[in-house]
Amino acid sequence: GLGHSSPPCPRASRSPQTTSNQKIQKPTLTGQRFKTRKRDEKKVFDPTQFQETIVQGLNQTGSDLDAVAKFLDASGAKLDYRRYAETLFDILVAGGMLAPGGTLSDDLTRTEFCLFTAQEDLETMQAYAQVFNKLIRRYKYLEKGFEEEIKKLLLFLKGFTESERNKLAMLTGILLANGNISASILNSLYNENLVKEGVSAAFAVKLFKSWIHEKDINSVAGSLRKVGMDNRLLELFPANKRSCEHFSKYFTDAGLKELSDFARNQQAIGSRKELQKDLQEQMERGDPFKDIIASAREEMKKNNISEQTMIGIVWTSVMSYVEWNKKEELVTEQAIKHLKQYSPLLKAFTSQGASEILLLVKMQEYCYDNIHFMNSFQKIVVLLYKADVLSEEAILKWYTEAHVAKGRSVFLEQMKKFVEWLKNAEEESESEEDEAAD
Repeated sequence: GLGHSSPPCPRASRSPQTTSNQKIQKPTLTGQRFKTRKRDEKKVFDPTQFQETIVQGLNQTGSDLDAVAKFLDASGAKLDYRRYAETLFDILVAGGMLAPGGTLSDDLTRTEFCLFTAQEDLETMQAYAQVFNKLIRRYKYLEKGFEEEIKKLLLFLKGFTESERNKLAMLTGILLANGNISASILNSLYNENLVKEGVSAAFAVKLFKSWIHEKDINSVAGSLRKVGMDNRLLELFPANKRSCEHFSKYFTDAGLKELSDFARNQQAIGSRKELQKDLQEQMERGDPFKDIIASAREEMKKNNISEQTMIGIVWTSVMSYVEWNKKEELVTEQAIKHLKQYSPLLKAFTSQGASEILLLVKMQEYCYDNIHFMNSFQKIVVLLYKADVLSEEAILKWYTEAHVAKGRSVFLEQMKKFVEWLKNAEEESESEEDEAAD
């Protein structure tokens, strides 16, 4: 066989002398040389020696995880971790190399000291997480290989015992909480076979429990959002069970109410966004109001949406689909004209006092967030009062107690005169009623 030092293609350098009009002859690979290379590669890519060294070391360090970490740290200088990352992680997790599907390859070299044989409790898993954490901090290039390993292990879940799965779930939760791996590894749990047999959901319970125990639900939410998985939690269940109710019950019964609340909230946000998009499209098409109202009411029934939520969505849709004038003095006029036209739509969803208050707060926030509307607030309120969308009770209640902080002083000042007028009108009508009663 060729020694390591000799060039892989000895004949290529001695290309035949050519005159300028002769084609340069390309060197060809002969079968013989190819075989030699193949044999070389086999020798290079043989993890047996590597595996024996790691297994032997782990057998010596036993269950002392500090000693394990030190051994791994020192071995990295002598062994090729870069090439045998998968072998290394397989041994640390399962005690030996894993065949596809998750069974141990039938070789004799394996260790009894690994994650799968460790005690099934949170403390032991936290200690194991530290081993991986130290190893990857020391040998930064293992980071990617470690994520690949976890993805692979999740796909092999059916090949492991329940206890092995539980330990892996707890470990993965802790690693996710500490930012050692990205939440994108959870993609593996959406594998159809794992979902169908309920393996994914059961694994997710243990995983999220240890994650939340280590950090909190905000850590979970943030990481899921980062990889666009915040809306995919329901997919842990097969299609026939993929509902908010089922998810909620399953995870609440398992002691993860926080997670089911989060998923419910995400679903609600999703359906509200969809609904707002639909409303805007209907307005842009110029559909008759009665059709828009009917389809919105349908959605309210179907998705259990309250009138307060609905009026917020309608207001946002009505205000979003207009190109507003950039000049402050012109925008009020434009808004009044636009809202006069759309007041029947707002009126349809303010049959309750609470909805009127919510609309006033939405208007207040809108005029504050869109700075050139600052001076339009009072005029819009008066318009909607005249159009019978807002009642005097709601306006007075907003004025005295129900307003929010955004631009409060400006808007209360704007509304002062109108509120005084409303109060007077109310008193007058009351005294008239008293006279009539006499």
